[in-house]
Amino acid sequence: MSAPDTNVEKQSRRHKPALIGIAVALVFGVLIFGLNVFETVEEAPATAVEAD
Repeated sequence: MSAPDTNVEKQSRRHKPALIGIAVALVFGVLIFGLNVFETVEEAPATAVEAD
């Protein structure tokens, strides 16, 4: 059953901080993942041995 008095605008205001927190965490996670991939790709050529 759904609630009889659903005030969407009030719920939107109450959930805004949580949604902002989720967005910040998502951006932080993507940034950390990207830096990890960049570091892994950056190190690979330096440790490789060239064969003639």
